[in-house]
Amino acid sequence: MSQPKNVLLLHYAAPPVVGGVESVLGHQARLFADHGHSVMIAAGRGAQSDARITFQPLALVDSRHPAVLQAKREMDAGRVPDNFEQLVKNIIADLLPFYTWADAVIAHNVCSLAKNLALTAALWQLHARISSTRLILWHHDLAWTTPRYRLELHDGYPWDLLRRDWPEARQVVVSAPRQRELAQLLGIEPQCITVVPNGLDLRQFLKLEEQTVSWIEQLHLLDAQPLLLLPVRITPRKNLELALRITAELLRDFPHARLVITGPLGPHNPANIHYLEKLNALRQELGLHNSVHFLADLSEEYIPDAVIADFYRLADALLMPSREEGFGIPILEAGLAGLPVFCADIPPLRDLGGGEATYFSPDAEPGEAARQIARRLESDPSYRLRVRVRTSYTWQQIYRQDVEPLIED
Repeated sequence: MSQPKNVLLLHYAAPPVVGGVESVLGHQARLFADHGHSVMIAAGRGAQSDARITFQPLALVDSRHPAVLQAKREMDAGRVPDNFEQLVKNIIADLLPFYTWADAVIAHNVCSLAKNLALTAALWQLHARISSTRLILWHHDLAWTTPRYRLELHDGYPWDLLRRDWPEARQVVVSAPRQRELAQLLGIEPQCITVVPNGLDLRQFLKLEEQTVSWIEQLHLLDAQPLLLLPVRITPRKNLELALRITAELLRDFPHARLVITGPLGPHNPANIHYLEKLNALRQELGLHNSVHFLADLSEEYIPDAVIADFYRLADALLMPSREEGFGIPILEAGLAGLPVFCADIPPLRDLGGGEATYFSPDAEPGEAARQIARRLESDPSYRLRVRVRTSYTWQQIYRQDVEPLIED
């Protein structure tokens, strides 16, 4: 973990105001707080929604403040109002204590849109005056490259601040197309501009339980490609040794494959503890310590149904190599969760899976079963997109890979 920093996030508005940029700002603030940084949001509208994050209301930062709107009406017509510099000075006076407090200031859209050019000019002057604070200009939209904004723009100051490469400021955009647009606008090389995509809050979107989130982090499951789920008790009739051998073979084509076995020991046969010991020995023999995870090893407590349901939402496929089943509820649960099903070709499972599951013999050669799984997943665009989102577009991944390095010395 990096040294804790003071991070100031700046925008016209902040949560609970609803908007795309406001949502991104809120996620970033929480992530910085999660990782031990001191975080403040300065905005014209919003409220404190997290006890760890200070909300500082600054009226003149708001794009809807009456004085800002009056100035904008004149500037949209190409006239800089007489009171513009006074407005800039007032914003500087309001913002100065928090700017000097910060090790890093992240300004969202303030220097790419003409919503409050007095704020843009104030930030320009503060940046020139205070070199100890790192300034990160985060661009979601670009007024100068978007036709619908062109009537608001004119040559000269302060509009040119929106198409100027600010010295010593870090330029950040949310996509590669934006990177190309901004590079052309500023007359700099694209590699001088950092691309940091927006993301998803996996826990919130999938409604994950606290225990699930803890195991995801502990086992690094977001890196899985694919993540296979085997939601059965640990008992010999479930044929779990075949699942381990299939995973070992699958690693040849999918080096980041993971298998999660959710069930506890079978409750009625004390010999099942010896079966788990046998499986752990096989896992060690096959070199699967980081690839196959028994949740029974991680918790002696009963795993709630809500946590099991979480794994259905998280996984890429169901693997069920049982030699014997009376019914096969996981097949139905996988159907509702939209998971591809790879299962043993025994009557109860074939009856439930019909023509929609992929079957192999309970005595199948592991390599052939692994190739069946590989062929099915490689041809599935939904799987490929799912993995790409999970590995590259969750806020936790984005923070670790892209956001935190921006505030490092």
